[in-house]
Amino acid sequence: TREDSDEENRMSEKKTRQEAIDELTLMLLYLTRFPDREGKRYDEIAWKNYDFDAIDRLDEQELIFNPKRRTGGGYKYAYMTETGRAKARELLQEMNIADYDILEKFEFRYIKPEEAEEAAAIEATCFPPNEACSPKSMRERIAAAPELFLIAEEDGIIAGFLNGISTEEKVFRDEFFTDASLHDRAGTNVMLLGLDVRPEFRRRGLATEIVQRYADMAAKTGRKQLILTCLEDKVCMYRKMGFQITGYTPGAIRLRDGRVLGEYKMVREIRR
Repeated sequence: TREDSDEENRMSEKKTRQEAIDELTLMLLYLTRFPDREGKRYDEIAWKNYDFDAIDRLDEQELIFNPKRRTGGGYKYAYMTETGRAKARELLQEMNIADYDILEKFEFRYIKPEEAEEAAAIEATCFPPNEACSPKSMRERIAAAPELFLIAEEDGIIAGFLNGISTEEKVFRDEFFTDASLHDRAGTNVMLLGLDVRPEFRRRGLATEIVQRYADMAAKTGRKQLILTCLEDKVCMYRKMGFQITGYTPGAIRLRDGRVLGEYKMVREIRR
């Protein structure tokens, strides 16, 4: 009968106990993950107090990186790989399990040329007039390097974005902000030109997620470093995002009130 056929199909699709353990373990690792601050191979880790055999199988499939299995030692945590994160998100959707709010509410995608004006308006709310990118320069950036312009969107509104240009140069110079023709599609270093989040979307972890997505995107295209410059008040934030100080230029920026501030160079290594 049709009912018997349906039952047979359901039985044939049933996962094995081992498959279920592996998938549930991966989801638990993903849901309990947190950022790594030690500059290891991957950027998110989780305590691996689960079935040891399942942990080894996930490591063999490169869904996680288990340092204890790979290098020995008493490691009690494992690193999430991008492949593992993607698989875990897929499983959560299949089981109708909620992810972090930020991943449920926002769509992350490349910018469209017609969104240049909106991006420039957001930039104007995030930076002083003498530092904000003009609409003309924003259009030029998008035209030159759309693959390096990532936005977060909620209900049709751009909530934030990160953009840059790639080059083989390793030293950040001011010309990168104003001359989009310096973009080299084959460049392995990305000079970050602006991390912008609308005020009403701040303090929700969106900037951190944008940077993480951007780094993952850059890794897939063979980039090696994300490079930026910032003032001292942003150093702590970028350190939490995986950047390290590699240089300091005293007196690099003169403010309108006459104050002179130093500028930090920071780099995040891209790990694949």
